[in-house]
Amino acid sequence: MNLSLFADEDQAPAAPAPLVPGSSASLLLRAFALPYLDELLPALHAIVLAAPLRHMATPGGLRMSVAMSNCGAQGWITDGRGYRYARLDPASGRPWPPMPPVFLRLAQQAALAAGYPGFTPDACLVNRYAPGARMALHQDRDECDFTAPIVSVSLGLPATFLFGGAERADKAARIPLLHGDVVVWGGPDRLRFHGVAPLKEGEHALLGAQRINLTFRKAG
Repeated sequence: MNLSLFADEDQAPAAPAPLVPGSSASLLLRAFALPYLDELLPALHAIVLAAPLRHMATPGGLRMSVAMSNCGAQGWITDGRGYRYARLDPASGRPWPPMPPVFLRLAQQAALAAGYPGFTPDACLVNRYAPGARMALHQDRDECDFTAPIVSVSLGLPATFLFGGAERADKAARIPLLHGDVVVWGGPDRLRFHGVAPLKEGEHALLGAQRINLTFRKAG
C-alpha cells in the first residue's frame, strides 16, 4: 500500500445525514475520518504487514473479489465450513493483530455521532477493493449482538454503497462514498441488506488504485 501520512482533502466533517429518507438509525458522516488519517494510515499499514490481505473463498468455493484481513479480538473469515468469526488468523495460526487505539477511537466517536453511545467493537474487517471488485447485497448476521451498530469507514477511491431493505429483492439506495466518509447503521436498520457496486477505475492521491474499507463490529 502507498500510505502517505498527509491528508489529500481539505474538507471539514459534515453533520450526520440519513442514508434513507425517514430513518435516523442509519447515517452518513461525510469526511468524518479525515482528522484521524495521520494515525490511521500507519496503523493500517502495520495491520496488513502482520496479517496480509488475502482473497477468501465463499462456502460454495467462489473466490471473493475483495481482499480481506482483520484486526481485533475476533476476525471474520469464510471457507468451505461457512461464514464465522475466529480468534486466530487461519493463514498464520496466530491471533489477529490487536485493534489500534486510533481505530477504536474513530469507531466509537463515529458511533456516538450517529446516536450509538457505548459502542465497543471487538472486530474490524479490513477490505481492499481493486477496480472491478464488488460486494453483493448481504446482511451482517454472524455477530452475536445485533443491538450494536455497524461502523464502516471508506478510504481511497470513491465507491457506490448499496443500502437496501429487509429483503434482498428490496430496491437499494445508491450512495456515493468518498475518502474519509463513515457510514453507521443499527437499531431497526441493523439487518438491512447492503453491498458495494463494482469499483470504478481510478487513482487516489494517497492510496493509489484501490479503496480500503474498515468495518467495525461487535462480534462476541
